[in-house]
Amino acid sequence: MKAEYITPAVTLFKEDGKPDFDSLKKLYNHLIDGGISGILVLGSIGEFFAVSKEDKKDIIRFAVDQIKGRVKILIGTNSMIPGETIELSNFALECGADGVVIIPPYYFTLTDDSIYDFYAEIANEVKGDIYIYNFPDRTGYDISPEVMLRLARKFSNIVGCKDTIPGVAHTREIIKMVKSEFPDFKVYSGFDDNFAYNVISGGNGCIGGLSNVIPGFFKEWMDAFEENDLQKISEKQQAVNRLMDIYGVGVPFVPYIKTAMAALGIIDSDKATFPLPKATKEDVEKLLGILERQ
Repeated sequence: MKAEYITPAVTLFKEDGKPDFDSLKKLYNHLIDGGISGILVLGSIGEFFAVSKEDKKDIIRFAVDQIKGRVKILIGTNSMIPGETIELSNFALECGADGVVIIPPYYFTLTDDSIYDFYAEIANEVKGDIYIYNFPDRTGYDISPEVMLRLARKFSNIVGCKDTIPGVAHTREIIKMVKSEFPDFKVYSGFDDNFAYNVISGGNGCIGGLSNVIPGFFKEWMDAFEENDLQKISEKQQAVNRLMDIYGVGVPFVPYIKTAMAALGIIDSDKATFPLPKATKEDVEKLLGILERQ
């Protein structure tokens, strides 16, 4: 059984807040050497919300140069300004990205018709593959399976989604409703512990943040599906259920993922964008304790 695990890579910064390209190169190599299926650059865990358009373009150009041809590369081109999303999307695709991942505007709740209109405008203007990014905890509203199906029927360049919702019911309905009509539509879960259910239900896998820390673990989980090794699949599920505690060490979780990586020597600095918090010594101890339980 085929399964993909794509890492939404953290973004690494220098002390002055500019992208640290030397460290990013090491990170991308760490992930690819660890066996992940692909890398998503400038997703939520990549702190897209706090990076300027100019820095985003520099990161996109660099990431595509480093990753293209080695594993799948997707770019988050999110902006509160639709025109900027279109600009960044076409820039990323012209650089050679395999696709773009787009969250709809947040702050105000949108109706189904407004969500459809947003993605329709994007799809008409973006010259490449688009993945819908559904993350109700951040946008304040849900993108329904019905809206995704409407979009898939109308726009051939809307090719998949990342469904970041606790639990599995919503993702299951997307798989049932959209993939039954469009089998090649990619459905990824956004939480690591939903990976196995996603794949067993007919989805494509996961775009999960914990793979920044231990990509080899998730490569082994993918291999277990490839080998139809139910015992190993179960063992990995139970281990990831424990590892999910990492997301609860602090709010928001982004700097704590970086801290776990720094504690393991994967990256040199856990600097996050202001005003995200910095982990305490006690937080580091908690993170290492969770990792030891895998």
